[in-house]
Amino acid sequence: MGTIDWLLEGDPAIRWQVLQDLLDADPAEVAAERARVAREGWGAQLLAARGDDGQWAGGAHSPTTAPMLPGQPWTSTAPVLTELRLLGVDPADGSVRAAIDDVKRVTRWEYDDEPFFEGEVEPCINAALVTNAVYYGEPAEPAVERLLGERMADGGWNCEQEHGSVRSSFDTTIAVLEALAAQERVSDDPRLEEARASGEAYLLERGLLRRRSTGELVKEAYLELAFPPRWHYDALRALEHFRAVGAAPDERMAEAIEVVRSKRRADGTWPLDVRHGGDARIDYGAVGEPNRWITLGALRVLRWADG
Repeated sequence: MGTIDWLLEGDPAIRWQVLQDLLDADPAEVAAERARVAREGWGAQLLAARGDDGQWAGGAHSPTTAPMLPGQPWTSTAPVLTELRLLGVDPADGSVRAAIDDVKRVTRWEYDDEPFFEGEVEPCINAALVTNAVYYGEPAEPAVERLLGERMADGGWNCEQEHGSVRSSFDTTIAVLEALAAQERVSDDPRLEEARASGEAYLLERGLLRRRSTGELVKEAYLELAFPPRWHYDALRALEHFRAVGAAPDERMAEAIEVVRSKRRADGTWPLDVRHGGDARIDYGAVGEPNRWITLGALRVLRWADG
């Protein structure tokens, strides 16, 4: 079986993105497949997991139920909305709109009891919030303003800034870049593009993987490809951002591109390298085994990188 055929045997969330991004299928065919995400498979499972109060796991960021596994749990409202976005659920679907309406009505951040779409205080959390808010058609200007005001002197962002950090982090910066790119689609504020360019330069000056000062690899973990990435940075996530914003591949991305290319298995698939955190709603595959999400992302990036 060819790699594309193998991908097309997967969940509707995989299939519609293969049709759109790898096969250039007719938009009507893509839309029809995408519409299935809310009704079948992973997307339907996530939507069905809402509690009677309209939230997931009773909270915005922290579940109210005791975790079963060690590590950060991903079962509450904020991470589930991120997962649904990554799956590409149609934000206009009735079940999705009902969920968003409930979140607006009920969900408040554990920190300071702020309404969900008003945002929190950590840039990592607010970045995901803004990306999700744009996707679901909700305004999140307070969180956008906070992100714009939290850019650091080196051009990026860091969740540890409030604890004294004076250097940006790759993990926070990539999340904020995704948020700014999303907000640019619904706003003509020139500060957004300027801030995004600054954060992109921060990563590119470091070859997407290395310390500017020494040339050393920042973290071995940045070579490990995950889905969902959660709050973590990796080479594939960075390249997916640059592809999505229409950047031209250049030599500063070359090492990251080769990292992705080198992970291809003999059968044409890519494995899942790591799973982040603890409790999750969906099992997207075993570490070390062929993974449709990583394969889709890798093929999408290499198609862009190889022109």
